[in-house]
Amino acid sequence: MKTDDGKGEIQMQYRELGNTGLRVSEIGMGCEGFSEDGYKNTMRLFNAAEELGINYVDLYASDPEVRASVGRALKGRRQKFIIQSHLCSVWKDGQYKRTRNPEEVKAGFQEMMSLLQTDYLDVGMIHYCDSVKDWEEIVNGPVMAYALELKKTSVIRHIGLSSHNPEAALKAVRSGYIEVLMFSVNPCYDLQPAGENVEELWKEENYKAHLVNMDPQRQELYETCQTLGVGITVMKAFGGGDLLDETLSPAGKALTPHQCLHYALTRLAVATVLAGAHSAEQLQASASYEEAPEEEKDYAAAFASFPNISWEGHCMYCSHCAPCPEKLDVASITKFLNLAAAQGKVPETVREHYELLGHYGGDCIRCGACETRCLFGVPIMENMKRAKAVFGK
Repeated sequence: MKTDDGKGEIQMQYRELGNTGLRVSEIGMGCEGFSEDGYKNTMRLFNAAEELGINYVDLYASDPEVRASVGRALKGRRQKFIIQSHLCSVWKDGQYKRTRNPEEVKAGFQEMMSLLQTDYLDVGMIHYCDSVKDWEEIVNGPVMAYALELKKTSVIRHIGLSSHNPEAALKAVRSGYIEVLMFSVNPCYDLQPAGENVEELWKEENYKAHLVNMDPQRQELYETCQTLGVGITVMKAFGGGDLLDETLSPAGKALTPHQCLHYALTRLAVATVLAGAHSAEQLQASASYEEAPEEEKDYAAAFASFPNISWEGHCMYCSHCAPCPEKLDVASITKFLNLAAAQGKVPETVREHYELLGHYGGDCIRCGACETRCLFGVPIMENMKRAKAVFGK
């Protein structure tokens, strides 16, 4: 498919989804627009996704008509799409309901599979867990038992969990049961502390104080997912559209879609961003991220200008520090250093990735050029010294 400016085909990029073995498109597709135009929009969006190389689709909606429309859209091309669909999201009395009732969960799942006209899901996503108590009831109760039963029989290939709360998500990821985490990732939500009420993430009053740096639990969550091989699929990258509108953005300034996508895709463990679309053109606009020049994706200057938010001293992995005269990939070295620090040791996979860089923290000549270009005041030379101490080179 041609990009909006007609300059050429979009070449979709693919990533490993944690340790699942699945290769997923960096831009995925949400289901927000499926019900429009009498559910005919589903077919249009799937056709556009196939043409664009988008192979990852989320289906949280429990509306039977939406699910049936997806089944029709998948007919004859099921193998071309990796489907993440939700357990515990059911339709009752004509409306959506989240449930942990085992009878409702099973009946809803069986109906969903029938409507989707498929005998397996790539990712069975346990729906909407935003409290530690809820997670404990899931993992110790019939919901996880049912998910494990479905996985054992290959009806679902991998178990996932959707959450907005890093505290609950960390518990789930560390349990060893969760292979894929669907999480809300954007530069405003990442500043907010853990909480069970998702509405707190976008309340205007929570952004009135000067906010500094990413919430530590969110940073820990992304690092833990990376270390354990849990792939993250991103929801709410645009903050429900608020981040794209200066009058609504909690940051006080608007970001572009490409900047939001780039922020999410440069977080640790993120494999795909689920872009909501109400038309093929909107889906194409998100996919055009792949052909956008780096300056259009660059979020660092915009972040540095936010009036209410500061990332002082915090590496954003934006690579504004480049180029290095000694060819150090400063962003990657810092990323591996942070992963090692989070574990209190150097995991073998982190050491292997560090070795592959070819140029290391110990090669730093302390010229300081990187620090003059950093928009966030990161002590890069000190970090390179630490990297040498941690990795031995």
